[in-house]
Amino acid sequence: MTTSTPPATPQGVGQTVRSETLRSPLRDFLRTETGSAVALIAAVVAAMVWANVAPGSYERLWAAPLSVHLSSFSVGLELREWVNSGLMALFFFVVGLEARREFDMGELRQRSRMTLPLLAGLLGMAIPVLIFLAFAAGAGASGGWGVAMSTDTAFALGTLALLGKRLPEAVRTFLLTVAIVDDVVALAVIAFAYSSNLSWLALLVAVVIFAAVVLVRRAGVRHAVPYVVLALGLWLALLESGVDPVVTGLALAVITYAYPASRSDLERTSGLFRLFREQPTPELERSLRQRLSTVISPNERLEQLFHPWTSYVVVPLFALANAGVHITWAGFTDAFTSPIALGILIAFVLGKPLGIAAAAALTSWASRGRLRPQVGWGAVLAGSSASGVAFTVSLLIAALAFNEEQLTQAKYGILATIPVSFALTWLITAVIRALPDTGRTRALLGTGEGIIDLVSPVDPVRDHIRGPRNAPVTVVKYGDFECPYCAQAEPMLRQLRDDVGGDIRFVWRHLPLDDVHPRARLAAEASEAAARQGAFWPMHDVLLSHQGELSPPDLLRHAEELGLDLKKFQRDLEDCAGASRVAEDVETADRSGVAGSPTFFVNGRLHRGAYDLATLSESVRAAQERATIAEH
Repeated sequence: MTTSTPPATPQGVGQTVRSETLRSPLRDFLRTETGSAVALIAAVVAAMVWANVAPGSYERLWAAPLSVHLSSFSVGLELREWVNSGLMALFFFVVGLEARREFDMGELRQRSRMTLPLLAGLLGMAIPVLIFLAFAAGAGASGGWGVAMSTDTAFALGTLALLGKRLPEAVRTFLLTVAIVDDVVALAVIAFAYSSNLSWLALLVAVVIFAAVVLVRRAGVRHAVPYVVLALGLWLALLESGVDPVVTGLALAVITYAYPASRSDLERTSGLFRLFREQPTPELERSLRQRLSTVISPNERLEQLFHPWTSYVVVPLFALANAGVHITWAGFTDAFTSPIALGILIAFVLGKPLGIAAAAALTSWASRGRLRPQVGWGAVLAGSSASGVAFTVSLLIAALAFNEEQLTQAKYGILATIPVSFALTWLITAVIRALPDTGRTRALLGTGEGIIDLVSPVDPVRDHIRGPRNAPVTVVKYGDFECPYCAQAEPMLRQLRDDVGGDIRFVWRHLPLDDVHPRARLAAEASEAAARQGAFWPMHDVLLSHQGELSPPDLLRHAEELGLDLKKFQRDLEDCAGASRVAEDVETADRSGVAGSPTFFVNGRLHRGAYDLATLSESVRAAQERATIAEH
C-alpha cells in the first residue's frame, strides 16, 4: 500500500471538469422531464382557457377530419385522433427506450432488482383500479377501469424537481422505474382491453412487419430509412387491425438495445479520426461517421433525438387537444359529486401511494431485506405520492372508454389529481424535514444496498491510497498522466478533501489511453517505479503538474528532483517492472465498464454526473450519510 497526505490546494485553479460533456443519461432524462412538466402545465391551461373562451372553435378544430391519400390507399382520422394515435406513438417509443436502457445498463441490469419495481408498478395499478370500480360500478362506468391505472411520468418527475433538494436523486430513479412498468402495462391494456373489431389478417400483417424489423436489426442495418418505412407499415397495420397503433412505439423500443461505449471501439474511432485528419477525403469522412454511429448505442442516440420533441411538442400538443373542458359552476359541482371524477381522484391520490408503498414493504419483508428500495421509507412515500398524478394515458383511455358526458367528468377528476398530488407530496417532505438529523437521513436514504459497479474492490495492500486507512468514503479514480482532464480534476479533489475532512480517501488506478496519449503508459510505469521506493504520490503529483514533460529524460529528471535512487529507478523503468501492474489496472477498468479518463467510483458506485466540485461533493456526502446509517 502507498499512502500520502495531499499537498495544499493551489489557488486560482478552475474546479469544473467536463461538467457539460459528461452528464448522466438519467440526469438528462430527468432534466428534460422537469422542463416538459412546465410545458405540459402551460398546454393544459391554454386548453382550458380556449375551451371556455371559444368552445366552438376548440371542438371544430380538433374534430376536423384529416386524410392522407396515396394512390388508391387513404387513411382518414380526426385531428385529435392523429395526435392521440399517431404522435403519441413517438412518446411511448421514448418511454420504451428508457425502459430498455434501464434493463440493459441501469438498476434493472441485475434481474433480481426487477422484482420490486415490477410488483410496485402492478400493485400501484391494481389498488387504484379496485378503488375506481368501487365508485364507478354503480354508475355504469366500470368499463373505464383502465383510466385509474397509469401515472403521468412528466408531471410526477416535475413534482419531484419542484421540491428540489428535499429528496435524494435515487427517489427519481425509483419512481421512473415504477412508472416505466406502469406505462408498459397500460399500453398492453389499451391494445387488448380497449381495442375493438379486431381484424386478424391485419394483425398478422403487423406481426410479420415486426419480425421484419427484428431481422433488419440483426442484419446490422443502421440506416434510418428501412426502419422508418417498416415502422409506418406497422402503425398502419395495427390501425387497420383495430389495435390502438400507439403500441407501435413501445414494440419498436423494446428491441432497441442499449450498451456503453467500449474502450476498444473508441480507440478504433480515434485511429480513424487521425487518418481523416491526415487525409480528409470523402471516403474517410463517410467511414468516420459510420464508425461514430456504431460507438454509441442506437437506444441512446434515438432517445436523445426524440425525447426533446416528445417532451416539448408531442405531449403538450396532446394536452392541448384533450384537456379542454368547458367549465360551468353547475358542471363543476356535478362532476365532483359524480362517481367517475371522485373515483379517479381518490384512486390516484390515495390508491397509487398505498399500492406502491405496500408493494415495497411486502417485497422487503418477503425477501428478508434482500430486495428493498434504494431510498428510505420516507422517500418511498414521497415518491409514491408524487406518482398519484394522472394525465396522458388516463386521457387516452378515457377517450376510448367513456361517452361525452362521462368523458367530461373523467377530465375533471384527472385534472384535479395534479394539484392534490403535489400538495400531498409537499406535506410528506415537510414532515421528513421536521425530523431530527439522524431520523431524516434514514427516512431519505434508507439502508438498501445499490449496485456495486467497481468489480475489483480496493485492496489496502495493493492499491495506492491517499488519506485515512479507515475513511468511510473511498473515491477511486481511473486516470491517465497525460490526460488534461485528469490534471484539472486534481485541485477539485484536494478541495473536496478539505471540505469533507478525514472522512475520505482517494485511490489512483491507471488507465493510459494509448491511442490519444502516447506517453501515458510510460508515465504510469514511471509512477510504479517510484512506488517501489515509496514515492508514488510525490511522482503522481509531479507527472500531473508537468504533463508536457513525460519523455524518458524528463522522467529521470523528475526522479532525481524527488531524491530517488536514480539507478534503481532507471533499471525498473527499462525492465518495465511496473507494466504488469498497469495492465492489471486497465483490465479492471475494462471489467468495470470504464471507457475514458478520468472516471470516478464513490464507494464502488460509478459516478455518472458532471466532474465538478458541487456534483462530486453531493455524491461523497450521500456516501457519508449512508455510511453513518450503516454504523448505527
